[in-house]
Amino acid sequence: MSATPERREVPLSRGAIHLTRFRSLGATRGAVLCWHGAIESGRIFHSRSGRGLAPWLARQGFDVFVADQRGRGQAPPRPTRGIDLDQTDVIVEEFPAAVEACLALAGTSRLHLVTHSWGGVLAASSLARFPALRERIDRQAFFGTKRSVRSWSLQRLLYVDLIWKGLAPVACRLWGYLPARALHWGSDDEYAGSHRQGADWVRPRPWVDTRDGFDYAAALANGGLPPTLHLAGRADRALGHPDDVARFATECGPHEQRLVLLGQGRGASRGLSRDYGHLDMLTHPAAAREVFPLVVEWFEQGRGGPAKA
Repeated sequence: MSATPERREVPLSRGAIHLTRFRSLGATRGAVLCWHGAIESGRIFHSRSGRGLAPWLARQGFDVFVADQRGRGQAPPRPTRGIDLDQTDVIVEEFPAAVEACLALAGTSRLHLVTHSWGGVLAASSLARFPALRERIDRQAFFGTKRSVRSWSLQRLLYVDLIWKGLAPVACRLWGYLPARALHWGSDDEYAGSHRQGADWVRPRPWVDTRDGFDYAAALANGGLPPTLHLAGRADRALGHPDDVARFATECGPHEQRLVLLGQGRGASRGLSRDYGHLDMLTHPAAAREVFPLVVEWFEQGRGGPAKA
């Protein structure tokens, strides 16, 4: 892998996306775009010490691009009062622009997609809106992605009901954005509009855009997503509960898919040393040995015909 990751900016009508590129000389296994979730940045895929899924995939021969959405990492504009960007802007403008930029930089016509948490919802929404964009995606892996939260647990009451739906709207009114870093709720801040739309979708309501009424579930009902590996942590009891992950996989319409439970015991993936949670499925040292190879296996299955569900 190259000694220093390459960094590029993708200009938009307002602000820009940042792409961090990891690649080895002679990378031959295809391009990968990594898309992060809410109140976090692309750092979920790579650490400052060179660990994480993105550099690991690069060492396996992939050309890997990690996106920072507007307002995350160093991508402008920073969340503050008066910035009216929201998740519809991500769906309509940011994600399609990132895909096209990565394809151009990699010199290819298709790429793989990896998402974490709410990033999978935004990516799936963009693919629902733009059927032609689905032709640009080969295979994809969604880590801990759910949309509506219906499973009950004490963690859900704390993180989803109390914080995300209760205290976070108050913080948005006070600051004009969600200061997740200062409140120690996440690794990056969130636009008030993005939080408002996301909190609405977390409720058990239809998957419909709150800005223009676009029905995402209906758009995927007959076509569905590209082949998707849905990964759920057995220890994730709130932010990506396995039952909610499974419901989202169904909501995405008919598509070639596999749901893997990351943990030990009945129904879980074999040979894992621990039950994984929402974040450590990407950040735990053992994930590089136990979890990351599942992604490569899924990508490679596309070369040999459909995988078993």
